[in-house]
Amino acid sequence: MTINNLLPGKMDTDRLKGGFERAVTQTGQTMEAVRAAQAEKIPARCFGTAEEFGQTCAFLCFVHAGYMTGQNILLDGRLYPAAF
Repeated sequence: MTINNLLPGKMDTDRLKGGFERAVTQTGQTMEAVRAAQAEKIPARCFGTAEEFGQTCAFLCFVHAGYMTGQNILLDGRLYPAAF
């Protein structure tokens, strides 16, 4: 049995946009300012995309990932500061 986990961080999706819209309403900032401030908190300085998530998922389904098991794959632009 193979069990791997994809752990997405801040992905550029409608859900994230909804949070930005609430922040715009609450703070009076522009959407661009809210997006930029949030992206600045991510070490990669950008949000992940649905395509990146899908490509990582596809890799895990590919024959070359057949020996990979029991892994948690962080797709978060290094936002989670873990040390192993």
